[in-house]
Amino acid sequence: MESDILFVKREFIEKYGNHTKKMQIYFAPGRVNLIGEHTDYNGGFVFPCALNFGTYLVVRLNRTEQIRLATTNFRFEGSVSTNRMEPQGKHWINYPMGVMDQFIKRGFTLSGMDMMFSGTVPNSAGLSSSASIEMVTAFALNELLGFNLELMDLIKLSQKAENEFVGVNCGIMDQFASAMGKKDHAIFINCHTLDYQTIPLNPGDYKIIISNTNKRRGLASSKYNERRSQCESAVKMLSQAGKISFLGELSLQRFQEIQHLINDGIILKRARHVISENQRVLDAIAALQSDDLTRFGQLMNESHNSLRDDYEVTGIELDTLVEEARKVDGVLGSRMTGAGFGGCTVSLVHNNSLNHFTSSVGMAYKNKIGLKPDFYIAEIGDGARRLE
Repeated sequence: MESDILFVKREFIEKYGNHTKKMQIYFAPGRVNLIGEHTDYNGGFVFPCALNFGTYLVVRLNRTEQIRLATTNFRFEGSVSTNRMEPQGKHWINYPMGVMDQFIKRGFTLSGMDMMFSGTVPNSAGLSSSASIEMVTAFALNELLGFNLELMDLIKLSQKAENEFVGVNCGIMDQFASAMGKKDHAIFINCHTLDYQTIPLNPGDYKIIISNTNKRRGLASSKYNERRSQCESAVKMLSQAGKISFLGELSLQRFQEIQHLINDGIILKRARHVISENQRVLDAIAALQSDDLTRFGQLMNESHNSLRDDYEVTGIELDTLVEEARKVDGVLGSRMTGAGFGGCTVSLVHNNSLNHFTSSVGMAYKNKIGLKPDFYIAEIGDGARRLE
């Protein structure tokens, strides 16, 4: 982290000059979801943790009416007025601008400033690089300009920025995990009520390994919207037995009692995934609290199987990484994480098996898919904050 901070400070000074006014440095992490996939927009349970990589932001007030934005990750940069935000094509600056737009809509007055972002989250990996940009922007502006909003307000504001300004109909998990992360803990979130609880996560002799398919997730957006629509259809059918607003309101037992009300086989499978996945989150937390990592790993496997067979959002790349991971001795469980159709898997791997895991899984994946995967050891870190 120290080298990352020095790098982004150097880039800031090279871009904007080394004036006497003090720079402030902020950080917000990416996240990985350990279990509970495609449940967030269904009012269900998720279990993510914040990572030790994310987005750094160096910012300094500039006494003008302009906000200047640049990043170390892309060439595109911009300068925008403090009182009006307009989307800039499909460029990265829409994420921080969307957050600024939400502050303006709430009646806050922005000040001119120079901003240099630097992301260490792999782009398009499904590890919430966008949410980390949004949260670091929201956190920095809130503190620097004295807006005094609560962290939960910043989470909701950032989600709304992505929904309305960027045009991605995401749930709230990504921003929540980036803001509320706690070192050596995962976060159990009820996405309907926004009640949450941090759960200690000490994997002992095991590491959480993220494996990146390095496949562009071209199908993710259209299929995501399709799945949402299918889940909404399931809610309407199941509401014949008593009005519900989300699939997450039903227990697995209750679903099994009334699932006959769904007269479409595909929609039945979609609902079964969501409701069984909700139960797996609860079972996974109970396993952690009993120090039963083996059971936790089994639940990870069951989660992926359900995402593959019932929700159908995996694809050959993710399935190959998971299948090859499960062949390695010392792997307790492996599953896709994120929206699917590319992105990443998350696996629980014994320390003694790490080298064998990366070499054997990497070689098998390259031979079958023709792409080289990347592997990251996930260190669980804290949420959005100012750095000294």
